[in-house]
Parts: sequence; C-alpha cells; structure tokens
Amino acid sequence: MPPRNARSAPSAPFPPTPPAPSGPSGRYLPIEEHGIVGDLRTVALVGTDGTIDWYCPARFDAPSLFGSLLDARKGGYFSLSCRTTTRPKQLYLPDTNILMTRFLTAEAVGEIIDFMVPETSGVAPPRDLLVRQARAVRGQATFELCCRPAFDYARAPHTVDLVEGVGAVFTSAAGRCVLRSSVPLRIDADGLGATATFTLDEGETVDLVLEWNGETHPLVPGEADELFLRTSDFWQRWVGQSRYKGRWREMVHRSALALKLLVYHPTGALIAAPTTSLPEHLGGVRNWDYRYSWLRDAAFTIYALMTLGFLEEAAAFMEWIERRCESATLERDIMIMYAVDGSDKIPEQVLDHLDGYMGSKPVRIGNNAVGQRQLDVYGEIMDSVYLYNREVPISYSLWDALSKRLDWLADHWEEPDEGVWEVRGPRQRFTYSSLMTWVAFERAGRIARDRGLPAPVGEWHDLAAKAYRFVQQQCWDPDLGSYVMHPGSKQLDASLLCMPLLKFSGPTDPRFLMTLERIGKDLVSDSLVHRYAINGHDGLAGEEGTFNLCSFWYVEALTRAGQVREARMVFEKMLTYANHVGLYAEEIGASGEALGNFPQAFTHLALISAAVNLDRALDRS
Repeated sequence: MPPRNARSAPSAPFPPTPPAPSGPSGRYLPIEEHGIVGDLRTVALVGTDGTIDWYCPARFDAPSLFGSLLDARKGGYFSLSCRTTTRPKQLYLPDTNILMTRFLTAEAVGEIIDFMVPETSGVAPPRDLLVRQARAVRGQATFELCCRPAFDYARAPHTVDLVEGVGAVFTSAAGRCVLRSSVPLRIDADGLGATATFTLDEGETVDLVLEWNGETHPLVPGEADELFLRTSDFWQRWVGQSRYKGRWREMVHRSALALKLLVYHPTGALIAAPTTSLPEHLGGVRNWDYRYSWLRDAAFTIYALMTLGFLEEAAAFMEWIERRCESATLERDIMIMYAVDGSDKIPEQVLDHLDGYMGSKPVRIGNNAVGQRQLDVYGEIMDSVYLYNREVPISYSLWDALSKRLDWLADHWEEPDEGVWEVRGPRQRFTYSSLMTWVAFERAGRIARDRGLPAPVGEWHDLAAKAYRFVQQQCWDPDLGSYVMHPGSKQLDASLLCMPLLKFSGPTDPRFLMTLERIGKDLVSDSLVHRYAINGHDGLAGEEGTFNLCSFWYVEALTRAGQVREARMVFEKMLTYANHVGLYAEEIGASGEALGNFPQAFTHLALISAAVNLDRALDRS
C-alpha cells in the first residue's frame, strides 16, 4: 500500500537512534512516564518518548516481545517519535483508552496515536492488533521508527524479512509478528530490527499495525482509521455506563478504564498489574510478578464495579470466583492467586540474563506466593459474594462450593499464615487474617438468613464471634493504644484501616480511633502511607516506598470516622501523585517517583471506593 504522502527523509542516520532514554541507549524512562493501551487480553506500555518498552502478546503473563523496561539493551522495543523533539506530552483521548503522544519541536508538532483493538468491540476477530499512527499536526515533521523485538524475554533468536507492499515479518521459535506499514521499512545494520525515517507535511499520516502471528497482507486504505473509530466508540460506550456523578469524575473514570484494561476478557479474571519485576526500591530485591489474578482483590473489585454500574464485569468476576471455588481440593483448598486461565501452576523463576529496571535484580516471572497460606482470602471472597448477592442472587452451585470452603476455614483459621502482605518471614496469626475470618462467617450467615439457604448458621455465628473476640482480646495492645499486626507484636499495620470499611468496628469506636491516630503518626507522611515499618519481620532485605492502596484506605477510614475535611485534603494530595494520565504504580518513592508494578489494579479500586464514600460524606455535610 502506498503511504499517505509520506516521504523518506534525506540523510537520515542508519539505523535511527531511538528517541528516548529507553531502548539501546542503556537508560530507562521513569515508571510513571508511561501510559497503557490494551485489548482486554494484554496491554502495551507506551513511554512519553513514543517507545513501547513492555508488551506481552496474546495474554498478560505471556513471554514479552518488547521488554526494554527490564533490560534497556537486550529487552526489545518499538520506538516512534519526532526528530529533534523539545518536549513531549501524553494524554488519553476523552473517555477512551486511546493514547496520544504529542511531540513539540521548534518547526513542527507531531503526534502518535496508540491503541489496541478490544476483543469484544466487534472490530475484528480475537487477535493482537497494536495500531500506531504518526501524524504531522503543524508544520513538517520528521519521524524516526525502529521496531526491534526480543522474543521470549529476549531468550529466543529471530529473523527479519521485508515483504514488499506489506512491511516486516519477525520470526522466531517462540512466535511470529508482522509489522504492516504504509511507509517503506529497512532492516537495521545487525539484521534484528526494522527501521524507517520519514517526513510528513501538515495533515499527513502514516499507519503501522503490529499483529502477533498475523498474516502478511498489506494495509487496506482507511483500515487504521476505521479501527480507530470503532475502538473509540467501544470505550466511550463502555465508560458511559458509569453511574458516578461525583466531584472526581475524571479520576474515577480513568481508574475504571484502567481496571477494564486489566481484565482478561476470555475468563473475567482481573490481574494485579500487567508488569513484572518493577522494583519497590531501586536496586533492591523486592521485585515480583503481578500478572496474575489475586482472589484478595475480589471484594474491592465487586464493590467498585457495582458502585459504578458495571454489572457485566462484576458478574464475569463472580463466575471466575465460582470456578476457583469449585476446583479447590480438601487438601489445599483455594489458592491465593491464579493465572488468567485459572491455572495455579505459576512457579517463580529468575531471568538472570536480564539486568532489571535500572539494574534492579532479580527479574522474576511466576510468583511463589501462590503456595502461601493467606487465610484472609476467604473473608474477601465472602464479602464480594455478599455484595454481589444484594444485586443479583447467587446460584445454589456457588453457595454449595462456598460452604465447602467455609468448612475448610473452620478447621484451619486458628493456624498461622503469611498474611495479607505475603511475608516471606515466619508465619504468624495476623490480625487482618482473623478479622477477615470474622468477615467470612459473618457474611455467610447474612446470606443464608436473607436467602433461606441451607447452612450451619449457628456454627458460623459462633466461629464469627470467636474470631471477633480473638481480635479484640489478643490483637489489641493497651500500652500502645492500638491494634497491632499480630498478638505480641508492637508493629502497626495499615491493613487495620479496613476495620470500619468491613463493618468490624464502628468508625468512631474508641479503639479504632486510637488506632487511626497512631497509624497517622507512625505510618503516614503527608498523604502517603507505609503498610508497616520495615524492620526485617517480612523476611526480605531492603526498603520499599509508601503504598498507594493504603493511602486510599486511609482516606476512607478518615471519611467514615467523620474527619471529612482531613480526608478530602489527603485525597486531593494523593491525586497529585498520579502520573500525567491518571495512573498509579503500587508505591511512591522518597522523591515522589513511582515504584513497583504499573499500573496497579488494587490502587485504582481503592481510589474509586474512597472517592464514592468521600462524595457521600461531603454531600451529607
């Protein structure tokens, strides 16, 4: 297909130098300098420099095709930007997950439009389509392109072939991808990438479509524009279902759109984050793979989605939970996390050949936390089922599966576990695990009574009471004036902020208010909240940042405690820690930088909950 009036630029460097601090330069874009696009099966991270430096085709936890985020020299990348850029800007088109990166130069303004075609949009059959459009908005803009994949986390060699009228085909034992282009491509000097340098006059556009295991057919004129329009319509229709009309509509809807991108549509699983091994401390070892679905997120997911009116997504996630409960065994019962297809076989491996983000090793794939015991997940599951059942009655098959899970919990809840924070130190009887045991049996009893479902309601009531008394009698430290992480500990734990959110404690109960005040003094810095003090108890060396999730829990705890003015101040400050397109990584570092995997679903779920409840409190006042 002939390009839309694009011309090859004279005397361009060969191969072109990637336009940014990522790729072969050996430097890295900050984590927060990214937006994401996705197709409801996987996502791509797009830097403000126009470089795609993380992309796992076909599904979130597949081996990476572009991974320069974890190794700037070997990881692979797809760069596209204007030459001589003075400053880039990046934004989402309104109410969509279509990303625009704008390059401002002394002579021209150029733009890159990036999007993936959602599987459910009716645009195309299920396949990975990553679309990039380069456009001259003002003046004459020269663009440089370099597509240099690195299959299977840069472990599988590949070849590059040019197909006339089509573009480039990259082939390896790990798969095949086709870059269809409306501008002629060249093979770079070492034969591993495809490059181009082209100049566009104002209003001219070049289209690029990268397809995983695609066919070698040329771009059809107008094809990319049609995909753009249909993809834009899909996202605008989807977010248009939201019932949220509050004060922070833009941030709440951006969080909802980000969460939708983290749902694996074929199964309804919500992943924790689409990246692996982004460090919680630069140069440290707290680097984990988050490309899996944690059952812990269940209650927060259901609450957030149903509050905003997204019942279809809530129903899909409930089906996901039901299948996990039905597949559990008496020996091991449910696992704490699963792959997006429901598998619990996700052993942790270290990729020694990758340098890690800014030298933060090890780079891990898989997650050994899958084998941990975390008793709190039963409470989170039952809370999500309780919330869902208030809108849509659950099935008997789900109830039967849940009852068996509660039988297992009744026999094991008094045992130590690794807890909500997945410590790799000694097991303890964590306060939060006992709190969630109370939630599990209390919510189960409510559902049984409300629906008239068969259940040992009396036994569940006694177990809930026993768990309640354990927290009040063994997990309260009168000398400290606070609930603590576990009996005998002097350690504060930000998960205790959830007590009023879960109705365990009244929001103005004296014990909770004392705990809230203590957490505010010891774990909070301005609006930023540490999950606990780092003192070696979690079995890991090194440091970590503040947890964005805990900051939004803090907002909601303050709100429910009636401290609405302070809650609003903390919330507004936390919004300033989002990146330029409203996304959050897991943590915030000492200098305000994003740390950990990005973007993190749990943070955006908590943001939605905090915003909704703060809105209600402000309306009442």
